[in-house]
Amino acid sequence: MRYESKPSHFTWNGLGNVEEGRKTLGSDVPVIVYRLLQYTLKDILAREYDDETAGRLYRAAGHLAGKELAKNVLDLSGDFDFFIANLTNKLKELKIGILRIEKVDMDSLSFTLTVSEDLDCSGLPISGRTVCEYDEGFIAGILEVYSGCQFQVREIDCWAAGDRTCRFVAESL
Repeated sequence: MRYESKPSHFTWNGLGNVEEGRKTLGSDVPVIVYRLLQYTLKDILAREYDDETAGRLYRAAGHLAGKELAKNVLDLSGDFDFFIANLTNKLKELKIGILRIEKVDMDSLSFTLTVSEDLDCSGLPISGRTVCEYDEGFIAGILEVYSGCQFQVREIDCWAAGDRTCRFVAESL
């Protein structure tokens, strides 16, 4: 799956110096504020374009975010087990979610993983459908930076679909 059609203007430094700029409030933001931004933006994109385009754009944004997080926050120097341990710790430390690897096939570079208590949907009302397109791209971007291979990531279980964790299948392209 190709996520980028044009060069990105995003830079990690563009995120600014949060400690300097938020001396009183700090770097933490309630999940409700994150979701307010995410779901209102997704609603506008779906209204201006359509649901499919909004999902594609969210995957692309997640992909860019995953690549940048991997390059700027993760230690990519170790073997796969070290990488997964580091990723698991960082996702928990950043309060993004609790990662668990369920299945690994290193020959085909395919994985099944879960993210519990995730930012995007844990606690949402049941809608009967998966909603974590951003996370699909985010996971694909992280795996791409670590492995050098592109990935397609599909959410197969989701809190919003009635499950109690989000489950993803990641496959190398």
